[in-house]
Amino acid sequence: MQIKSKPCGSYMTNCYIVTVDKKDFIIDPGVGATSWVVENVTNPVAILNTHGHFDHVWSNEELKQKLSIPVYINKNDAIMLEKDLFAQGTPPSKADYLIDGDEVVEIEGVEVKFYQFAGHTPGCSVIEIAQIWFSGDFLFKHSIGRYDFPLSNAQEMKKSLHRVLKFENNYEIYPGH
Repeated sequence: MQIKSKPCGSYMTNCYIVTVDKKDFIIDPGVGATSWVVENVTNPVAILNTHGHFDHVWSNEELKQKLSIPVYINKNDAIMLEKDLFAQGTPPSKADYLIDGDEVVEIEGVEVKFYQFAGHTPGCSVIEIAQIWFSGDFLFKHSIGRYDFPLSNAQEMKKSLHRVLKFENNYEIYPGH
C-alpha cells in the first residue's frame, strides 16, 4: 500500500490518495484538491468521505466528473454534500453509496471498512484500509475533533470516544488535519 497526502485549502485539510493493488482511493478531497489528485492517480476507483464538512468534500463533484468514480459517505452526513449548511460556497455533490453505521464494502476487490463515530458530525466515520485508519476529524494526535458545530453532539462524541477505546488492534492513524 502507498499513501500520498496533501494539505488542502486554508484549513489545511489532508487529502489522501491510498493505492492498494494498483487501485487509487481518494479520501477527503478538500478545497483545491482536484489538480493534485489528477496529477497523482493512475487508476482512481472511489472517493471516500470521512464526514460531510465542506473542507473535506469541496472537490467531490469535480473529481467525480473528471474521473468517473463514485462517492461514498455515511448516510447521516449525505445531506451536507447536497446543501451548503455553513454558507461557504461549497460545490454540491451527491453520494453514490450511502454507508449505514459500521459497514464493510468491497470496492474493486479491496475491502474498505467504515466505522461510524458520531459526535463531530452525525455520520463521522473512520475509514480503514489494510489496518490503516483515516480518522477525518474524529481523532488527531493528542486531541479529538470539535463538537461545537451545528449538527455536532458532545454526548455522541463522548460515546464514540468510549467505544474507540475498546478497539484492540494498534492502528496507524492518518487524521484530517
